[in-house]
Amino acid sequence: MKFAFFPGCVSRGGAPELYLSTIAVCEKIGIELEEIEGWSCTGAGALQESNPLLGDTLNARNFALAQRMGLPIMTICSTCQGVMAQAKVKLENEEYRAEVNAILEPEGLEYTGGIEVKHMLWVMVENIGLDKIKSLATRSLEGVFLAPFYGCYIVRPSAALEYDEHPQRKIALELVIEALGANAVDNDGKTRCCGFPILTINEKNSLAMVAKHTAEAQDLGADAMVTPCPLCHLNLDGFQAKAAKQLGRQINVPILHLPQLIGAALGMDAPTLGLNKHIVSAFDVAMKMGVRI
Repeated sequence: MKFAFFPGCVSRGGAPELYLSTIAVCEKIGIELEEIEGWSCTGAGALQESNPLLGDTLNARNFALAQRMGLPIMTICSTCQGVMAQAKVKLENEEYRAEVNAILEPEGLEYTGGIEVKHMLWVMVENIGLDKIKSLATRSLEGVFLAPFYGCYIVRPSAALEYDEHPQRKIALELVIEALGANAVDNDGKTRCCGFPILTINEKNSLAMVAKHTAEAQDLGADAMVTPCPLCHLNLDGFQAKAAKQLGRQINVPILHLPQLIGAALGMDAPTLGLNKHIVSAFDVAMKMGVRI
C-alpha cells in the first residue's frame, strides 16, 4: 500500500515528533510513503478567507504533484485534510479548474480532478483495518483512558469529507483507541475548536478553549488526549499551562499524536515516538502504556 505523503507544515516544524512517529508506524504496518517533492502549505483555512483563489491554487498544485506520482495522498494533519477536501470539491468545477490550471501551467503542472486525499486516521480504519492493527500490536493498552479530540477540520463540512459514504469516520478515533485495548473517554469538546485559529487575535478566548477541553478530559479521568491534528496539539499541549493559570486551577493532561498512540501499542520506545518532546510531560502515560523510556 503506497501513498503520496503530504506531511504538512507543522509536522516539519513545530511538531517534528509527529513526522518521526508517522514514518516509524507506517514502516511497521506496511504503508509505503513517498513524500511529495516540492509540496506547499494548504493555506490552513486562514489563506482561504483572504484569497480563495490562491488557496485553491496551492492545493491544486499539491494535487497535480501527487497525480504525477500516480498515487493517492495521505496526510497527517486534520486541518490540511479539511482544507484539501474543500478545495477538491471546488476544483471539480471544470471551468474553475481550468482557471487554476492556467496559473499552474508555467510550472508544467495540471490537475485533472478526482484525487483521493485521506488522513492517516482514515487509512488506519478503512485501508489497513482494525483487525490488522490489533494483530500487529505487541502491547495491550488495557487500563489506559484516552480522550479523543478531533478538532474542527476533520469533521466539517461533512459533505466534503464524505461522511455519508464513510459513516465510521465519525467515530474513527474511538475505534482505533478501543482496537488497541484502551478506553475511549467520551467528551463534549472532542469535535469543537481547540482555539488555535484565534490565538494571535484573541488569546484570552483561545486559552479559555484550551482550558475547557483539557480540564474536561482530566475531570473525566483521561490519562491523555489523542488528536489527529498537529495544530490542536500545539495549542492543547503548548498553551495548557497558560490556560490553566487563566482558569485558576491545575490541569495536567498529555496530548498524544495519533501515530504515537499506535506506535506505543506496536512496541516502539519513547525516543522513536518523540514522547520526550512534549510540553506537557507524557512520561506517566507512557509508563502506563508500557512504553520503554
